[in-house]
Amino acid sequence: MRKTGVLSILVAVVLLAVAVAAEAQQPKKVPRIGYISSGDAARESSRAEAIRLALRELGYIEGQNIATEYRYSEGKPDRYPELLAELVRLKVDVIVAAAGVQLIRAAKNATKTIPIVMTGVGAHPVEAGLVDSLARPGGNVTGPTNLTRELSGKRLELFKEAVPKLARVAVLFDPTTSVIEVKEDLPVAARAVGVTIQSWEVRAADDFDRVLAALNKQRPVDSIYPAAARQRLLINGSRGLR
Repeated sequence: MRKTGVLSILVAVVLLAVAVAAEAQQPKKVPRIGYISSGDAARESSRAEAIRLALRELGYIEGQNIATEYRYSEGKPDRYPELLAELVRLKVDVIVAAAGVQLIRAAKNATKTIPIVMTGVGAHPVEAGLVDSLARPGGNVTGPTNLTRELSGKRLELFKEAVPKLARVAVLFDPTTSVIEVKEDLPVAARAVGVTIQSWEVRAADDFDRVLAALNKQRPVDSIYPAAARQRLLINGSRGLR
């Protein structure tokens, strides 16, 4: 489920970047994706194939109405500038950087205009210098990142903005990974927006039915916050969180 969710976000971001670029193209030109990875073709085959299949399901068939240029550094970061320069010379419409911060920085150095889609870096994108801020990312970098605790307060703020009468939120969390977020971060954020939270442990898939049944027996909550699963933030180069 986690991999499927990340892939869906990634494909959506890639398509958005391609669509924006395609608006300025001549009719019938096939959009071109530049895919660059720190690994090799063999190790990246499963992820690349998953992206191809997801695009195909949405009507984008490689070789027909979309094309992809693949580049692999094979574990040699010093090859990033060379490979990225090739993609820039080919005038790809979007660059998918399937690696960490070092590759994304190299991509930023290679182009200031081609959209760059990161594939879920673990570092904080602002602290790593990938975007200016979460509210106004600026630049040409977009994509999902693996932020969790840092966004607890922001998610509750967004809940409250979407549902002004929101008063009670049930927090479903995995006690092996999300205790600090649920016990320390969320209570502070909840008080700030005037929301009461109820925390429920979920250790296995079967626990969801148990927790949801218990919630139905009690006074209903207004919303459910799924802290049991790692959250992703979509950072868009033109529109971020406010």
